[in-house]
Amino acid sequence: MSRQIQSLLNAVQFMTLVPTPRTAQFDDDWLLSASKYFPLVGAGIGLVCGGVLLAGSLIWSGVVPAMMAVAAGAALTGALHEDGIADTADGLFGGSTREQRLALIKDSRLGLYGAVALVLSFAIRVAALASLPPWLGVATLVAGYSLGRTGIVAAMSALPYAGDAATGKLSYPTRAIGTAGWFGLAAFSVLGATWLVMLNPPAAIAGLLVAGVFGLAAPWIALRLIGGYRGDVLGATEQMIQIGLLLGVVAMAGHG
Repeated sequence: MSRQIQSLLNAVQFMTLVPTPRTAQFDDDWLLSASKYFPLVGAGIGLVCGGVLLAGSLIWSGVVPAMMAVAAGAALTGALHEDGIADTADGLFGGSTREQRLALIKDSRLGLYGAVALVLSFAIRVAALASLPPWLGVATLVAGYSLGRTGIVAAMSALPYAGDAATGKLSYPTRAIGTAGWFGLAAFSVLGATWLVMLNPPAAIAGLLVAGVFGLAAPWIALRLIGGYRGDVLGATEQMIQIGLLLGVVAMAGHG
């Protein structure tokens, strides 16, 4: 099995609960080499969620198809990034010192700030998705899941790891992704957003702008409060990009 195929399978295995061949040797660089495929895997997740949205729209109206699509995304990914936004909110807003914040982020128990963040993440995404025409909703899901994972790689590359890397659940990269990796990441990101841009260019531009602003929030706050990123901060970044994209698309599409 070639290294690139293995890296793609690693990305699928890391980002989803989809069964993959377990022939990989997860060496120190596996996350770095797999990261360029994150937007491609995200686009695939978005397509599955979009299929659920369309199927649900044939039977139900209102928010039900949107709820089903968002739930499908959480089920397909094991709620990986939903867990991230909850733990990040608990840590960054529940602690008063850097050490307290890091301890709360690591704590898997759900606190008040985490519960509020989790509810708002689901509610805003469902409400925004429900207000879009089905096919535009599908395109936005594909772009959101794809670009959200681009944001993960960008934050991981731009920020230092906060705390002791030896105690983390993963071995995070200690070097840059490299030119070839960035090229692949950019290509898959553009691929994920192309359908949305083609369907409604003004809405796509608005969505991308808002997603960029929202996507900076979690890394910027984490850098100020804990000195860098943790895995949960990356998950929060993904969620914020999805939320921002949906809000931007809805704001512009509603005036089209």
